[in-house]
Amino acid sequence: MTVQIQHIDQQLFEILEAVSDPEIPVLSIMEMGVVRSAEIKNGIVEVQITPTYSGCPAMDVIGDDIKKAFREKGLEAKVELVLSPAWTTDWITPKGRLALEKYGIAAPLSETVDKEALLGNKKVVKCPQCGSLNTKLVSQFGSTACKALFQCDDCLEPFDYFKCLK
Repeated sequence: MTVQIQHIDQQLFEILEAVSDPEIPVLSIMEMGVVRSAEIKNGIVEVQITPTYSGCPAMDVIGDDIKKAFREKGLEAKVELVLSPAWTTDWITPKGRLALEKYGIAAPLSETVDKEALLGNKKVVKCPQCGSLNTKLVSQFGSTACKALFQCDDCLEPFDYFKCLK
C-alpha cells in the first residue's frame, strides 16, 4: 500500500526531499513517508506530516527542520500534524527501504510475517550486513521504540529491525 501524497509540486518536493529523518539520517522525510501534503497558500507553504507513531519524539525536530529548509529558500512554512490515517511502514518508499538496509537496519516485513519474527516463531528477518536469514530476536526494543534488536547467527553482528506498523 503506497500512500498518495496530495498537493505537492516539484519545487516543494525537492525541498522536502532534502530534509532528513533525525533518527535515521540516511532517509528523507519523503522516503520515510511522513509528508501528507505540501502546498503554497497565501504565500505560505503549508505542510502536513503524519508521525510514525503517536509518541514519536522526532516530530518536533522534523517540523523545525521543514521550516528551516523552506526559510533557507526564502519561503515561510507552517507545519501541521495529521494523525489520520495513521502512518504505516507501507509508506516507506522502495528507495527508503534500500537506504535502511544499506545503513544497517533491516527493513520492515509484512504484518503477519513481522508478528512471527517478533515472537521468535520464524527466521525471516534478513541481516543487513551479510544477508543471512539465520537471525534471532534479542530484544523487542532496539535503539528506538519502533525498532527491535536482532543478531545474526552467521556474522554475529547485532542490528535493528524496523517493526512493521499498520
